[in-house]
Amino acid sequence: MARNYAASAARVLVRLRTGGLSTLNRREERIVFVVGSPRSGTTFFAAAIGSLPGFVDLTEVTPLKAAIPELSHLRPGDAAPRIRAILERVRLLALACGLRGVEQTPETAYALEAALTAYPEGRALHIVRDGRDVVCSLLELGWLSATRRDADDAGLSYGAAARFWVEPGREQEFATVSDARRAAWAWRRYVSAARSVESDRVFELRYEELVADPDGTAERVAAFLGVSDVAALAAALRRAHGRSIGRYRSDLTPEQLADVEHEAGAVLRELGYPAA
Repeated sequence: MARNYAASAARVLVRLRTGGLSTLNRREERIVFVVGSPRSGTTFFAAAIGSLPGFVDLTEVTPLKAAIPELSHLRPGDAAPRIRAILERVRLLALACGLRGVEQTPETAYALEAALTAYPEGRALHIVRDGRDVVCSLLELGWLSATRRDADDAGLSYGAAARFWVEPGREQEFATVSDARRAAWAWRRYVSAARSVESDRVFELRYEELVADPDGTAERVAAFLGVSDVAALAAALRRAHGRSIGRYRSDLTPEQLADVEHEAGAVLRELGYPAA
């Protein structure tokens, strides 16, 4: 957790050198939440926004990530004060209260309505990427592999054990299916959680569109967030690469593709992703 504060504070000091000490004397309420399935481009996109004048990338806020399994089961009005308390403590210790914090914990998707309740002036960006490419990346990292026995920095377990987001009654099934199906399961649940929040304060964009048209994406996102420096955002987004787009065609076996289709095919079609 100390690494979160130190890294954020270092970025804030850069902002202070260019923006003056006045940012320390006010509280910025327009927090930006970047959500989406892990391996969908959330880290890249949050860093791009966080690099803009007046913003700071808070990275994944470990205390919030650790609290999400509990907060996700609370009513938004009950979870909101706790989310705010966690983020305000992080922002205070990182000297970031006067900047627009960019919170990029993927699990925030499961408490997104509460997060927006905590910050009525806040906005959320939901990054969607082809679930089959996400499965490739998750398999490569092994986070959902039956052979993993460790945990992440928030104490959330890797491996085949059922997560908090697995539907009640399906926990044993989750632990016994293939790694590819578990990865597709994760993608489906994260995407569905973020998309369940119907609000004009949530903006959905595709990773594939970001790569194909960074300038157009920058214009749309800048308008949504009220950012004036569109050129700076466009420059940051142009660093995205498309080398991993469509990798599932070569990386997944027919059996793995069948598992992905079985678990997440309906959502893939709903989002308009073409058949393999």
